[in-house]
Amino acid sequence: MSDPSTYRPATGTIPEAPGVYRFSDAAGRVIYVGKAKSLRQRLNSYFADPSGLHPRTRQMVTTAAHVQWTVVSTEVEALQLEYNWIKEFDPRFNVRYRDDKTYPVLAVTMNEEFPRLHVYRGPRRKGVRYFGPYAHAWAIRETLDMLLRVFPARTCSAGVFKRHGQIGRPCLLGYIDKCSAPCVGRVTAEEHRDIVTDFTDFLAGRTDHLVRQLEQKMAEASDNLEFERAARLRDDVGALKRAMEKQAVVLGDGTDADVVAFAQDELEAAVQVFHVRGGRVRGQRGWVIDKVEPTDTAQLVERFVTQFYGEQAALAGSADDASQPVPREILVPELPPEADALAQWLTELRGSRAQLRVPQRGDKRALAETVERNAKESFAQHKLRRAGDLTARSAALQEIQDGLGLDSAPLRIECIDVSHVQGTNVVASLVVFEDGLAKKSDYRRFEVRDGAEGGDVASIAEVVRRRFRRYLTETSGGDGGGGRNDGEIGTERPDIDTSGEIDGDPAEPAVRTGIDPTTGRPRRFAYPPNLLVVDGGQPQVEAAADVMAELGITDVAVCGLAKRLEEVWLPGDPDPVILSRTSEALYLLQRIRDEAHRFAITYHRQRRSKGMVTSVLDAVPGLGPARRQALLKHFGSVKKIRAAEVGEIAALPGFGTRTAEAVVAALHAEESPAGRSTERTADA
Repeated sequence: MSDPSTYRPATGTIPEAPGVYRFSDAAGRVIYVGKAKSLRQRLNSYFADPSGLHPRTRQMVTTAAHVQWTVVSTEVEALQLEYNWIKEFDPRFNVRYRDDKTYPVLAVTMNEEFPRLHVYRGPRRKGVRYFGPYAHAWAIRETLDMLLRVFPARTCSAGVFKRHGQIGRPCLLGYIDKCSAPCVGRVTAEEHRDIVTDFTDFLAGRTDHLVRQLEQKMAEASDNLEFERAARLRDDVGALKRAMEKQAVVLGDGTDADVVAFAQDELEAAVQVFHVRGGRVRGQRGWVIDKVEPTDTAQLVERFVTQFYGEQAALAGSADDASQPVPREILVPELPPEADALAQWLTELRGSRAQLRVPQRGDKRALAETVERNAKESFAQHKLRRAGDLTARSAALQEIQDGLGLDSAPLRIECIDVSHVQGTNVVASLVVFEDGLAKKSDYRRFEVRDGAEGGDVASIAEVVRRRFRRYLTETSGGDGGGGRNDGEIGTERPDIDTSGEIDGDPAEPAVRTGIDPTTGRPRRFAYPPNLLVVDGGQPQVEAAADVMAELGITDVAVCGLAKRLEEVWLPGDPDPVILSRTSEALYLLQRIRDEAHRFAITYHRQRRSKGMVTSVLDAVPGLGPARRQALLKHFGSVKKIRAAEVGEIAALPGFGTRTAEAVVAALHAEESPAGRSTERTADA
């Protein structure tokens, strides 16, 4: 794990111009690409206190070893360069909205002499037209079965086509008139291609013209007393209309648009897209993605549009697909800050005008709300799919047992995480999972008194000591019912005490079971975990294991989950345990670790909002908000301002010697932990 401060560029060397940046690891592989209006402001945000960063951002900056940037002149150039770099380097921390191969599409092989219609999953190929994607393969087959009586095109594989040509007999579809049987020469190659062209025109939205043609032929056949032919044409018209009914009209004005919606939390986001062509929903697709950094809806819109439509344009260009990769309108929940530049870039991809809009009323607004409901439902299903799957949870616990060499599956797992502001105002969280599910009633929060002296390692050790002292006390009959002795805060009651001392009376046999004889309820810390997980690497694990040994607890396993490569550390082992990236065990440990981080950072933010941290610069007389901002912008942090000379500060525009002396005096006089805690807030 690298220290971001070792490769942080000097603040003054980073331009304030717009540009695109990329982080690389020690081997030179690009791991993240982003763009910014102000490179200095954006890059400085990555080098703030790691404990306050988003989990994926923290993992990214500790994996990286270098950062580079390129200055551009316009937002359109930034969009294009960002997309090109992501496509070229495929960074592991960037989301790629690739054409999803899990969604089936209807493929028409226009590059063959006798084009074939078939269900397809996979990358786009040159000379093939694609329609969809569809939510299910059966939906394609159902549509095909309905339309083949009208457009009897070939659907068989090359081998079947060749075999029936050799034996001189068509397949069953040829006998029931759902194939024109080009294999035995019933139609020529040109006639078969005309049938396929009509089929693709129908799927492309030119439906009314085809229906009118068939109705006209039906009337002509009836006038000529060709009643059998007229009846067949009538059935064909009915089949087309039934196929059209399956694609409900959602926009009566025949709009071509993509409707995009999101559902999200701190760590992940779900994206849903409805493809509307000719006023009808022609396809739907969705993704669930990890967030690399805190991202609001407007930023999600910008990244999705850039990645998805850039990819679609590249695919369309390589597949000879006549359809437009970019629709006339893209309806989104919020406009990104650079909406005009994004619309200009989309227009260049499309070759004609493309708009990015937020629907305000009417049918488009109603459809956007429908897509948003689908996104929320997809996100909820994603969250529940693995967490609620008993088989997956059981497999995860078994994999943890096997991977860590435990005597039994860890049915109760506790995880500890620490949150602080540059080593001060330290708090910690303890979350509990039983049988792979969160047990929120057992969550606890701690105020850590001695965290500033020893960092995260000492904080972890203190929390482990307090948690298991309490366990020993409660199971030996001491005072455990009040919950106010150990600096612990429950999820429902904000009881708190900073003494950390535990007194107790001799145990009674009934008390050793962990039941409070007064209330008859389980004591708060009476049940030990089978596995204790700490957020960190080998130092944190060794600290927790030393405390457990000191307290004489030998029946609780300890491990740590390091964020850099998600390796699992065990006490006394020089090398980590590497779990498969796709294993249920690693997924469960990550979920527990992320929940502990969420619980700790939420509590820390609550305390910050109540005035835990104040800026030391606020107390400097004559230093208003504008000059405070100018100071921070120039030097980058309070720490660097403290190291500056009076002359350096006085040289800034709007500062004089007297103000500079006041700033230096205030910063050097502020030596208490409360004063030092302001640096993180000021940086932010």
